[in-house]
Amino acid sequence: MTAANAAGGGTVTLTPGCTYALTAGHGDDGVNGPAGLPVITTPVTLEGNANTITRTGTASAFRIAQVSPTGGLTLKAVTLSGGHAAATGHNNGGGILSFGAVTLTGSRLSGNTADGLGGALSSTGTASAATLTSSTVKSNTAHQGAGIASVNGTLTLTSSVVSANTATVNPGGIYYTAGSATLNTSTVTANIATNCTGSPSPVPGCIG
Repeated sequence: MTAANAAGGGTVTLTPGCTYALTAGHGDDGVNGPAGLPVITTPVTLEGNANTITRTGTASAFRIAQVSPTGGLTLKAVTLSGGHAAATGHNNGGGILSFGAVTLTGSRLSGNTADGLGGALSSTGTASAATLTSSTVKSNTAHQGAGIASVNGTLTLTSSVVSANTATVNPGGIYYTAGSATLNTSTVTANIATNCTGSPSPVPGCIG
């Protein structure tokens, strides 16, 4: 990841079927709290094949990844799990905190926690864009928007599922403010306490 950033972007090919267990944070911009991976400042693709990147249960709290406004993270057949954003005042995005571009294809965000917004994914700012295709966001927790929080950016879900995420404050599935949100043949179901009801802006096509 560090080499890809230094090269101005690139592809990191993961060993098929391997789980990468993170025991400590390796990225911190000094503002938003620790991340398991180095902060992504360029376009980086994780080329996976049934891979998981996870925070071990005994490790101190850190989210899995952070994407800067100049960065982009593409996940292909990769699961991110076990992230926990808990830094005081900087507790959004348990799996991914993104100010840039995030693209998931055939990937999964599960078992992540944010003490603030976006248990699985917090995508924030006018430079932010989150695009999920044939991907799953499931069993994440947060104060609000346990699945996805999208604030002032672009959110697009195609053939994807946001399900069984649990938030303390509505909505549990998708929290959305301004920007744009599009659901294409995607489902937002069985989130607690609501799927999208309570979101500051309505999520088109999301019921409950």
